[in-house]
Amino acid sequence: MSQNIIPVKETFNKESRMRNLSVVSVLALSVALAVAVPQQTATERFQIVINRLVQDINNADYPGIQQDFNQEMKKALPLEDSTTFFKNLLSQYGKIEKLDSPRLIPPDQAVFLAHFQRGLLDIKLVLDNEDKIAGLWFLPHVPPIPTPDKHQTKLFLPFKECWLVFWGGDTKELNQHHDTTNQRFAFDFLGANETGETHKGDGTANQDYFAFGREILAPADGVVTDVINGVRDNVPGSMNPYSGLGNAVFIQHREYEVSVLAHLKLDSIKVKVGDKVKKGQFIGLCGNSGNSSEPHLHYHLQNTPIIQDGTGIKPYFQNVTLIKDSKKEPKTNYSPTKGEIIFAE
Repeated sequence: MSQNIIPVKETFNKESRMRNLSVVSVLALSVALAVAVPQQTATERFQIVINRLVQDINNADYPGIQQDFNQEMKKALPLEDSTTFFKNLLSQYGKIEKLDSPRLIPPDQAVFLAHFQRGLLDIKLVLDNEDKIAGLWFLPHVPPIPTPDKHQTKLFLPFKECWLVFWGGDTKELNQHHDTTNQRFAFDFLGANETGETHKGDGTANQDYFAFGREILAPADGVVTDVINGVRDNVPGSMNPYSGLGNAVFIQHREYEVSVLAHLKLDSIKVKVGDKVKKGQFIGLCGNSGNSSEPHLHYHLQNTPIIQDGTGIKPYFQNVTLIKDSKKEPKTNYSPTKGEIIFAE
């Protein structure tokens, strides 16, 4: 592939990303108590733009392509340069015959596998707040990282005591993370009592919430691959999308199985990259850091320690106890769902 195909105005895109996003905000996790994002703001907003772009590329409508660029992209890639680029693209690869479903990279990026007449390319698209193209790459296709149908590691709940499953399950109605590739089976756990209450008092301070300061544990043996620390805890109701994960720990249990535990309390993490940890080992305290509206633990399992490249794996936990009508119901190899009150000894 010739150099002019990948990427389109790389310098512009790097500057654009630095202007609009912090590194961590690209990785931002969904907020525990945010209203579920409408479908069009996730997959469909990218699908609408990419479909129009593909049509214009295939029809050699270069002014039409330009109309989908935002003003800064137009300045960085004016019509004359854009026309030359897309003519070369058509000459080398032919028309685009098919697009696979996108891999979303929150909050405003998506990658589409494009089947050209003469090869495969990954199209990486960045949209601004008005759904205009702010970044565009045509990259050599990289095969996806293998994703297990079911994890082999025996996972245990990463905490003790009683918790409410605020988001969790296999559908968007049950889980607002569902449309994000690496978090599609994620959980947001809120510390609770056995009646499902999550805080005392008026909930204006982190200390009002039962989750805040509770111990977070390794869900299985593994090696710590990443640690994020130094992110302050939010005041309840205030969120920090610029450091979306907040304080976080990644634990690789085996190849293609990595636990992500996020929104931990500032300065509470007691492990470092490279540490070998055991199931149940203390790793930090639950906090309210990052893109979080109240103290809670975000947990998900994915197939790589590279957060933005991950595909989610549905976690099943050993020894889960459900609390229903003040009665305890033990479960084995269980994946909780939204609204359930769970207990771990």
